[in-house]
Amino acid sequence: MKLVFATHNFNKLNEVRLLLPKSIILLSLTDIDCNEEIPETGETLEENAQLKADYVSQNYGYPCFADDTGLLVDALDGMPGVYSARYAGEQKSSEDNMDKLLQELKKKNNRTAKFKTVIALNLPTEKKQFHGTVEGEITTKKYGKKGFGYDPIFKPNGYDKTFAELPLLEKNKISHRGRAVQKLASYLSKSI
Repeated sequence: MKLVFATHNFNKLNEVRLLLPKSIILLSLTDIDCNEEIPETGETLEENAQLKADYVSQNYGYPCFADDTGLLVDALDGMPGVYSARYAGEQKSSEDNMDKLLQELKKKNNRTAKFKTVIALNLPTEKKQFHGTVEGEITTKKYGKKGFGYDPIFKPNGYDKTFAELPLLEKNKISHRGRAVQKLASYLSKSI
């Protein structure tokens, strides 16, 4: 079965590919020549994931899934949340986003946070959503070179390393995206 993951992010694609059943041929937006910016105008992660999945299904005719992820920081009342990718501006720079977040937390004692991923799946006959979360804390500086996004400043509970310091297979077992994709993979294994 060919299934589109609505992303151009090669790192995310590789993370997800490791978790899906081998019978699925996973395609990216690049693979289907979808080069336009897909609007993310929803007010929640659920809405944005569904908007992206609907866009690909309606305009390209493929079964598709899309994700939206937010970093919810307790001391900032759940921000950056749905605005995580463009927290420091429309250029969507991970470095700028991390720098802004670290600056805003400089004088805060509470550094607890959680990552949340929502996956919206569009199959020819149905739509489903899957959620994954992981609790942790924001570090005071960046650690590690692996991963992407906020990984260098997020340390999951029970670990002394950030996501950017963990091997990919270990991160996939505990991460928000990993947990949501595991639910997706389990569902697809039973459905195809």
